[in-house]
Amino acid sequence: MSQNTSRVTPEAATRYCVDLLLHAGLPEADAHTVARCLVHADLRGVHTHGITRMQVYMERLADGLINPRPDMVVTKPTPVAAHVDGDNALGFVSATRAMDEAIAMAGEFGLALVAVNHSNHYGMAASYIIQAAEAGFMSFAFSNAPSAMPAWGGREPLLGTSPFAAGAPIGEGVAPFVLDFTPAITTRGALRRAVHLGKPIPEGLALDKEGRPTTDPKAAFEGVVLPMGGPKGSGLAMLMDVMAGVFSGAGHAGGVADLYGGTRPQDVGHMFMVIRPGLFMTTEDFLARMDVLKKAVHDLPRAEGFDEVLMPGERGARTEARYRSEGIPFTEEDIAFLNKTAAQFGTSDIELQG
Repeated sequence: MSQNTSRVTPEAATRYCVDLLLHAGLPEADAHTVARCLVHADLRGVHTHGITRMQVYMERLADGLINPRPDMVVTKPTPVAAHVDGDNALGFVSATRAMDEAIAMAGEFGLALVAVNHSNHYGMAASYIIQAAEAGFMSFAFSNAPSAMPAWGGREPLLGTSPFAAGAPIGEGVAPFVLDFTPAITTRGALRRAVHLGKPIPEGLALDKEGRPTTDPKAAFEGVVLPMGGPKGSGLAMLMDVMAGVFSGAGHAGGVADLYGGTRPQDVGHMFMVIRPGLFMTTEDFLARMDVLKKAVHDLPRAEGFDEVLMPGERGARTEARYRSEGIPFTEEDIAFLNKTAAQFGTSDIELQG
């Protein structure tokens, strides 16, 4: 793997994605929604969910496995609950629409619940938490995923590396509390990136298809990743399937199709919960109490080897600020891969920062 990197401005990364997505037939507004989410992941240093994912989305669009112009249907069984039939949209599009619906309902009624089915992979879950936080709301996001991990005690994949995310605003101009993690020790996206970069994975993350520990990311991709915390991670993955799959009417219990090499729509499910912070006190009081929590975290005596103690989301916000100023770093392998994707679909190479 090369240690050399090139910088790309967020605007150039956005143009790269939008050009590809327009070529695939997406409406311009949807193309910008997808690009914003992907570039946001790279800005926060989550390169496993950034613009290098465009290749698989473009291939699935070209193969008719994702609907570029979905006719999403929203139904509201109660004033504070909605269901979005994603019509096989890119997950970024259906999830952003669902979060918009949830924010609108929570703004009127104080809280809201929105479930989504017939969707696809929706990238970095933190994008939707930040969407809510920037509008001034607390939120939870659940999504399920293709089988990649056994239930605790099993040896074959059943559960997804399904992300759980939650967050809350802290104040204007202050990075919100953002929690976003998978109940697996690693993700299939991370394995794909390790394969792409020719980089081994650490021990203890995955098993090959014969059930043996491996540091080969290709063998791990063909096998299973392991749950974090043993039965705890396994249980959390099941919870994601309950909330996002069973509850929404989406694929579940191993029924979500694979993003890589799958031959049918994924039918991923999502579920979002949004809460107005000023339900039990004024919003100003809530934000002041969050600031007290943040300061208490920062002021903790530091363990050996730590220079500071941070709130979840602060490190990503710092990375985003730096990359917006300096440009997003990509390895030579990343740039070659992005340009190969552009050539495959007849669009322009990504523009490097001068």
